[in-house]
Amino acid sequence: MSTIRILFFAALREQLGAELAHEIAPGTTVADVRTALRARGEPWATLLDAARGTRTALNQALCGEQATLRPGDELAFFPPVTGG
Repeated sequence: MSTIRILFFAALREQLGAELAHEIAPGTTVADVRTALRARGEPWATLLDAARGTRTALNQALCGEQATLRPGDELAFFPPVTGG
């Protein structure tokens, strides 16, 4: 097992904290991590629901759910940007 760093921004940071370390196995995807975090229960399940538009970035580049993680990667979750 290896570790990645997970960051949370904006409203997610206020409710989930700034960051945490997370253990991953080889071949783990962003979707796998999102599922594991949502399994923690509320408020994780609601806030990290992909249907809410929560976005992800892998090593500071937007990524999709099927992106594969490597040891030492940084995965960030942030709400959709709104404004005018």
